[in-house]
Amino acid sequence: MTWNNLLQPDLILEGSVLNLTLDIIQQYGLKGLVLDVDETLVPFRVGAASPELESWVEEIRACTALCLVSNNLSEARIGGIARSLNLPYYLGAAKPSRRKIRAALQAMNLPVHQVAMVGDRLFTDVLAGNRLGMFTILVEPIIHPDAALRSHPVRNFEVWVSEILGASITPKKNKIHKT
Repeated sequence: MTWNNLLQPDLILEGSVLNLTLDIIQQYGLKGLVLDVDETLVPFRVGAASPELESWVEEIRACTALCLVSNNLSEARIGGIARSLNLPYYLGAAKPSRRKIRAALQAMNLPVHQVAMVGDRLFTDVLAGNRLGMFTILVEPIIHPDAALRSHPVRNFEVWVSEILGASITPKKNKIHKT
């Protein structure tokens, strides 16, 4: 698999994970979502889920298995968020390592092609999901209002490098679903 394929998300959402609807999930035949936490579900230094995220999780869990997989090592923070959402979780994933994502897939008991890796980072979330043959969804990071005035240098660098390597970080209208 070439770098541009490894870094190419299957779906790029405008806006945050909250824009990932049941209709979109069903359109791609997804039965499960592995969710990154930091800046995908909550801003980096926030230790609680927003009411909007809680509502989104309740709506999505009605027909989709959910699991959190975070590179973060803080049991207090990630575990607290996961428990407040009543979701299983894995800490210290070291994405793009696949080990903890594999554990999440095994716990979901779903075929890999029916589970999406959802995150805000190309070199961790998208790369790890693509290495496993998952459907990958890139979302815009949820950034704390105090940090919103600053640019997002790591993500900007990842997009720049990905485009040099041939990945297109703009939505494609006729993206073919992996089988």
